[in-house]
Amino acid sequence: MSTPRAQLTEVYPMLPFEPVSGTGLYLRDDAGREVLDLYAGHAVAALGYGHPRLVHALAQQAEQLYFQSNAVNLRIRDAAADRLAAFAPEGLDRVFFVNSGAEANENALRIALRATGRKKIVAIERSFHGRSAAAAAVTWGAKDRWYGFPRTPMDVDFAPRNDVAALEAAIDADTAALIIEPVQGLAGAFDFSHEFMTAAREACTRAGALLILDEVQTGVGRLGEPFGADLYDVRPDLLTTAKGLGGGFPCGAVVMTQDLAVDLKPGDLGTTFGGGPLACAVIEAVIDTIESDNVLDNVRAMSALVRETCTHGPITAIQGAGLLLGLKTEVKASAVRNALLERDILVGTSADPHIMRLLPPLILNENHVARLSSALKELNDESLQ
Repeated sequence: MSTPRAQLTEVYPMLPFEPVSGTGLYLRDDAGREVLDLYAGHAVAALGYGHPRLVHALAQQAEQLYFQSNAVNLRIRDAAADRLAAFAPEGLDRVFFVNSGAEANENALRIALRATGRKKIVAIERSFHGRSAAAAAVTWGAKDRWYGFPRTPMDVDFAPRNDVAALEAAIDADTAALIIEPVQGLAGAFDFSHEFMTAAREACTRAGALLILDEVQTGVGRLGEPFGADLYDVRPDLLTTAKGLGGGFPCGAVVMTQDLAVDLKPGDLGTTFGGGPLACAVIEAVIDTIESDNVLDNVRAMSALVRETCTHGPITAIQGAGLLLGLKTEVKASAVRNALLERDILVGTSADPHIMRLLPPLILNENHVARLSSALKELNDESLQ
């Protein structure tokens, strides 16, 4: 484990590996050890490390204009907004840039509450939406474990997963919005049924509530489509995105309908760093690369290959979609993760102690999958102690 730093507040459990550089899907430490990264920093490094288009976009923009605020117009911000709106589901054509997924969800919830004049949000059991006040309020279990605020900023009801009747009962005339991840990431890559997602849209429409899709982890190609909304053929009123949107550069966005955007006036929303020129340059480069390099086709192919070749050793089943996959384990998932790291493969765990998560860069290839498959075959009871 890493040595504690006196000045750094130690709130994260650290793995016994300290990367100093990265190329493609590989991380290296200062001793030259090379680790295959199949976790991508919680799905952030969507195009791996040192991708030439991202590096070039960032360097070029830094030389031209490193930062300016939203007090002035920026062509690069307009271009990034146009690019993201074109990549998003049809009808979501207005963009508000922010810094992170939590900030995106915070603003989406605020927009929904203001637009409807209602006081209740419906969320789904086992959800995770962030650690800020409103985003954490709709995160399952946060209030009892780590919320920290004396009260939530709105009423919140949680509906069980894939229970259409319970969801329809929860969304009523008091509901401002339903917020849902198309695939629940931290919960172990739990994918909802198409019936449930369709029912969510229909229930919101009937009740006059808004549908917010939290695509912080699922968006920007992670599921083999531009967004989870495309995978399920469900159009939300608001969509949030972050993580892979910047390929490693901090950024996020709320994408919404024109009907919602038209009621927003100067001062209704704000952010200091959101929509900065560096972030916007990288956002354009990420989307351009995904489209020009047929990355979505690769995501679907590699997802199928993982399912075909990695259900052995300690792995009993695989859930999720695209390259947001939950591998069910007989033993504790943390034991499998630790054993794989000893074999120079980095994976993640989840809130479910028996689900290991794969969130690799979207440029994963057959050789990477074969290496994971081979390593899983090597694992036995002794190596998982």
